[in-house]
Amino acid sequence: MTATTARGPGGTTGLWLAAAIGGAWAALHLFGIFFWAWDRAPVPLVVAAVLAQAWLSTGLFIVAHDCMHGSLAPGRPRLNRVVGTVALGAYAGLSYEQLHPKHHAHHRAPGTAEDPDFHPESPRRVLPWFVRFFRGYYTHGQILRITAVALLYLALGASLSSIVLFWAVPAILALGQLFLFGTFLPHRHTAEPFADHHHARSSRISAAASLLTCFHFGGFHHEHHLSPGTPWWRLPQVRRQAARLPR
Repeated sequence: MTATTARGPGGTTGLWLAAAIGGAWAALHLFGIFFWAWDRAPVPLVVAAVLAQAWLSTGLFIVAHDCMHGSLAPGRPRLNRVVGTVALGAYAGLSYEQLHPKHHAHHRAPGTAEDPDFHPESPRRVLPWFVRFFRGYYTHGQILRITAVALLYLALGASLSSIVLFWAVPAILALGQLFLFGTFLPHRHTAEPFADHHHARSSRISAAASLLTCFHFGGFHHEHHLSPGTPWWRLPQVRRQAARLPR
């Protein structure tokens, strides 16, 4: 299957969606940290805001992921790199330059010992796999970048509790989403064999649930490996097109 790109009619859709995700994340991030008296707000409202920010944080990572595949802005590698760098930095101080080669290593040999997103010794156990995943992507440089921004926020009058609640907690929850729905469930070994050498499977959840859990990288993960140049928002279309092909 050939990769779908964002060229042609509607070719700016991915950029508009990325701007919407990034803008919503930034608005809630800044409002929650600097302006909202969340400690006096109803608990359900605070929980809803944190969960919404976690979902938007997952979206930031997915935007950066599309940048790694060049599908956010096809034919414009510099723009992809800039947007990916900003998205990962805002999400959790991650380095685009470090994650880019790791993600392509994942696509070269998914579900093997050469795959940095896979745990070859524990292909069915979630906890060891998560620990390996966490160690592989979180670095001292990231901690330094987060600390520098947090100190700047404190100097500007933010409270530490606001920074933790509206940046750290959503980032950790998003990490759980990305690992569980975007890595572990699609690539774990089960009694059912994988369909092909991609060692990936899609879940049977609805498109709406797929969007809410991991921006379609759970519900349509096998489709992503079949067509890595397809942006996240077009993955359901890949399945529909495949279903129409003659058998």
